[in-house]
This record gives sequence, structure tokens and C-alpha cells, in this order.
Amino acid sequence: MRGVLLFVALGLAACRPGHPARPTSPPFENPGGMWLPQQLPEQAATLKSLGLSIDPAALGDPLSYPLGSVVSLGGCSASFVSADGLIVTNHHCAIGALQYNSTPARNLIEGGFLAPTRAAELWNGPTSRVYVTQRLRDVTAAVRAGLEELGSDRERYDTIEARTKAAVAACERDRPDVRCAVASTFGGATYTLVEQLEIRDVRLVYAPHGQIGNYGGEIDNWRWPRHAGDFAFFRAYVGPDGKGADHGQHNVPYHPPQHLKLASTALKPGDFVMVAGYPGHTSRLSTASEVAQSVSWQYPHTIERAEIYMAALEALGKADPNLTIKTGPSIRYLSNGLLKARGIMDGLLKGGLLSSKQKTDADLRAWIAGDPDRRARYGDLFARLAALDAERIKLREREAAWGETLQFSRLLGAAMTIVRMADERGKPDDARVPAFQQRNWPRIKQAQVQMQKTYDRAIDRPLLKLALQRAARLPPVDRPIIGLLLGASEPTAAHVDRAVDDLYGATDLEREEARVRLLEATPAELHASTDRLVQLATALLPFQKQLEDTKKALEGALVLLRPRYIAALREFSPRPLAPDANGTLRVTYGTVRAYQPSPDAPALRPFTVLTEVVTRHTGHDPFDCPAKLRDAVRQRRLGSYVDADLGDVPVDFLSDVDITSGNSGSATLNARGELVGLAFDGNIEGVASDWLFMPAVARTIHVDARYMLWVMDIVDGAQDLLREMRAHVP
Repeated sequence: MRGVLLFVALGLAACRPGHPARPTSPPFENPGGMWLPQQLPEQAATLKSLGLSIDPAALGDPLSYPLGSVVSLGGCSASFVSADGLIVTNHHCAIGALQYNSTPARNLIEGGFLAPTRAAELWNGPTSRVYVTQRLRDVTAAVRAGLEELGSDRERYDTIEARTKAAVAACERDRPDVRCAVASTFGGATYTLVEQLEIRDVRLVYAPHGQIGNYGGEIDNWRWPRHAGDFAFFRAYVGPDGKGADHGQHNVPYHPPQHLKLASTALKPGDFVMVAGYPGHTSRLSTASEVAQSVSWQYPHTIERAEIYMAALEALGKADPNLTIKTGPSIRYLSNGLLKARGIMDGLLKGGLLSSKQKTDADLRAWIAGDPDRRARYGDLFARLAALDAERIKLREREAAWGETLQFSRLLGAAMTIVRMADERGKPDDARVPAFQQRNWPRIKQAQVQMQKTYDRAIDRPLLKLALQRAARLPPVDRPIIGLLLGASEPTAAHVDRAVDDLYGATDLEREEARVRLLEATPAELHASTDRLVQLATALLPFQKQLEDTKKALEGALVLLRPRYIAALREFSPRPLAPDANGTLRVTYGTVRAYQPSPDAPALRPFTVLTEVVTRHTGHDPFDCPAKLRDAVRQRRLGSYVDADLGDVPVDFLSDVDITSGNSGSATLNARGELVGLAFDGNIEGVASDWLFMPAVARTIHVDARYMLWVMDIVDGAQDLLREMRAHVP
């Protein structure tokens, strides 16, 4: 037996094989909530009743253990698991790093990677980041002072932007390794200055074989049971002085103030668990009208777009296998979004969430109308919000078409960045659009450098044609790019083909050196350029700025209305409300719990096991587990990772905690604040919880730490990493 882990309280685990799952209606019915750390001490009684054994007050401090170990990757979550900057996250959060370091002859996405030494760890690329939160400060008073007295919605927006830029500038002054941001919660009722250490040298340490990390692929996505080993490891490096630094050979591993400990007892059904991470966005504090608009337009549009672009990318990959590395991550991203959008639609309509939200708003209206004081404070809310909704609806087609074009044509996006950079560079820094302030210039350059690894004309050109063909169906007011590029009142596919071929035949932007050089060009130089893409971007800039200006005025109006609507909701609600997710640190808690996909379906067990991985093996993607894994199972080389009740190594497990996009890679902690796994997915029946939490069916899917460690030890021989995490592997 090779591995001896701390996971050896083997009498504490899940249902025995063949036994029915525990009842799906536990005493605790999770109400949901992605809680700010400071909200948790107020819930101490609930946390203690569920089994939390650490002081709830510790969870109120985001800088102490365990929350001080949790970091953001700028789109995924992760955690430090050693004193030498070792970071654990999901395999799917490492796809960018794997892609950056892959070649057709060495596809790390498929084959995996393990650095034999620290010197062999691979740089993730110039845009990879780790953000370590080191201070939070309430700046609500400074940001919101006097907003009600301002004369226009746009003035209100500009005032908030100016104040937040000033706060960020003061926070970052003379500290190049610090990244600051102002985050709003409860619709702009509160503002928090978030100070983070920005680590810019992030390296790939280990990722298992793709048929471990993404076992089941899109067939299993958003489904249970699951058998994915969705984990990977990075390492954070800093300069010799301990401060954030650009990638360099003299950098050293970062020593975090906190790192997670591995669990000392095994996990079992009903156990308390909590997830700590940086969830991206939810819409639970939206109005019923906004939910209805999402059902009638947003999600149908998202579904149609994903289906069309997935088909185009898949066709490109089949026609040229050399494009697989470059198309694969995009296909996976679109497929994930497509399935989620379909699930949300089902939940909002078939699941009755839209009706529930409409009832909540109707009850809220009645509650407001029932009291003179409440009428005075909130009586005009719904009418004014409805007027704003009508204005936003007018913009949605042109905004979506513009966003789609820039998303799928990397080269046109680069051209727009170059032109906007020239336009903003001549202004004082505090007058620039935030994304183009000087603090972001290195990032803009790094993005153009990294783009060279993933760009291919054979992908970019057909996708731009597709975007323009779709835009051509819109009214002229919503498709300025068509008029500027084609000049045809009724453009045909042939018009689009010829125009796009002309663009790519007369541009130098496919070269990294050209893009980087033009980031320092003046507007006059760009206006004189003969590059067709630069010319097009220059002509499109006024449209982009006009669209932004219109949206800013609408946001300025919402700054007064949204906080009042949420204040009414909070006053009306019988229990505390968590703010919507906004990319800041949150904690959500619940229990390991089975579920029933529908009332007439059997309850599904909350754990899957290793032998099931091999049973599902077909030898074909996505169920083609590596031979060394199958050999280890056949030879019963299971180490000390076997769960006594399961009689097997646990692979994935379910809980009723509340997560969303951005939580990928989040640490799953037990009652002691120890690492028991990583959150990596939800179930299709529960994804509409982004709008209204569904406790009966919403589940989070986690990879069990015991499976992670078994793969590292028995399959891939990553003993050095196990020792580093103090897993006591001899």
C-alpha cells in the first residue's frame, strides 16, 4: 500500500453499495445564499446546528483561516494548499494553461502534465493571474454621497465612475503588485474597496490526463452521476522580494499567509460542507419583468447563438485536425453555456420559477400599497423600473450583435482595442474609460501577445462571416458594421464573403508585432492607415461609444432605483437576503445530500466510486479512461483511499450548497475548515437557481479529495506534491 493519507477515519463515509440513498428531505432545507463573509457570524446558530466545529466568527474574517487560503484566478476560484504557493483548482480552469503550452505533437489537454521538478513547471502565459485578497474597506459613503441631488442620470454614472477610479488609484499608488477594485452589492446600495495582491507569474504544475479531468465530457455535463477528476495544480511565483513580478527565471514560489489543510476525517451523507470561492453573477434580486425578458429573449438568443457557433467550430475541427487544440476549448465553453441556458429555461418555465418570481413581486406590491409610509418610500418603483426596462429592450439586438461580432472575431476585437487605445491615450488618466487607464496598459499588451498562441485565420475568418451574416438580418440601426463594411441595403452572403476576404487580405494585424506596435499609435496615424481592419475599426468607434453612452445613462438611473427595490425586498423578506454574486469572495454552506431529479424518480446516491469509472469505459471519447488507471483498479491498487462504507475510492459527491459560474475550482471544506474536495459543476435541474434558488433539486457536484489524491499517488506518481501538501505519502 503506497499512500497513507489523513483520510483514514474510514468508518465515516457514504451509503453502502446497493443500499438506498438517505431520505432527500433532511431537517435542514437550504434556503440558498452566496454569503458575504461578514454575514456569517450572524448565522452562527444555524452553522453550529449543522455541525460547524470552528468558531463562526473566523468565517467573518476573509483574511484568516480558512478563507485567507482562497484566491481568484479571474474567472475561476482556487486555493493555496502548501506553504510554497501550490494552488489547487479545477482541470477545466487549467484548459487555458494547457492550451498555451500544447502543440499538435504534444497535446497537454489530452495527455495531461506533471512537472518532474519545480524548474520544469510551465508558465501559464502573460495573461494568467492569481488574486490574493488582503484588505476590504467600506467606501459606500464616499461613493454615494449626494447622488440623489445630481441633475441627470449620466452625471450620476460619471460621478460614481470618477469616485471609484479615485479610490482605486489611491489604493494602488506606488504599489505595482497590488490590484484594487470597487465592488457594489445590493444593486449599488453598498460599495467595497477590495485590495488584492496580483501575482503575475503563474505556472502549471500538474493536470491529470484529459480522460480523467474531463471524463464523461459533454455527455455528463450538468448531470449526475459523475465520475470526473476535475482538478489541477498551479504554483504562484513572485519576485525575490516577495512582491508580484512579471514572469522571470529569478522568481521564487510565493509563501501565502494561509493554506488549506487536508481533511482528517472521511466525508459521509448529511455532513456539513461549505464552499468558498469567487462566484461570478446571479440575478436573484431582479424584478419579475427582468426574468420574463430573459425567458422571452435572452436565453432563446443565447441557445440559438451557441448552437450555430458550435456547429461552425466543430466543422472546422473536422475539416482540419490541426485546428483541434484551438477550437476545442471554445466548443467546450459554448456547449457548457448552451446546456446551462436550456436548463435555466426549463427551470423558469416548466419548474415554475417565473411564476414564483411574479408572485413575489405581486406580494411585494401589495405590501407596499398596504402602508402609507411604504407607499411614500417605494410606491413609484415598479413604474419607473418598467420604463427603464423598455429603454433597455430597444438596445438589446444591437448590443448582442456587436458583442457577438467582437467575441467571435479575435482580429476585429484586436483592431477595436488598438483604435480605442489611441482614442483614450491622449486624455488625462482619470478621464479615460477604466478599461483603458494606464494601470491596464500592460494587460492590453499581454492579451495581444497571448492571442498569437490561439489565433488562426482559418477559424477567425469564417466566424466573422457568420457573425456578419447574422447581423445582416437586423434593422439598419442595429447593424452599423454592415453599412460601413458593405454599403448594401440588402446584403447577401456573397457580399459578406467578398468583404471579409478583402479585410483579411489587406491587414497586418495577424502579426503579434504589428498589433503591439499599433497599441502606441496616435489617432492621426490610425486614420492614415491603409490596413482595412484598422480602417473599419476607426469607422466603428463612434458607434461603440454611442452604445456605451446610452447604457451609461440607463445605469445612472438604476443607481437610484435598484437599491430602493432591493431595500424593499429585504424589508419584506422574512429572512436575511444574500446579495447577488459579483465576483467577490463568498461562502455558501449546506450538507452532503442525495436528490431526486423529479418527484417520481428514485433518489440518487450522493457518492460515485472508482469501479464505476472503469465500468463506464468504452475505449472511445469521452469514456476512454487511461490504461494506467484501469490497470490500477484491476490490480486493486487502491491505497488507503478506500472508504469503509463504500468499499471503494469515492470519486465525486453531491451537496445542496449554492454555487454558480465562477465557483469552479472553489474549495469544499468540512466542519473543521479542511479540504474535502472541489466544486466543479451543478445539476441541470437546478441551474435556474441563478434567478431563484431551488432547494429541492439544486445540487453542487464536487470532486472528492480522496480521488484526487489517489490519482496523484497511484496513477500519476505525484508523490512530491503529496508530500508538499503533507499528505504523508512515504
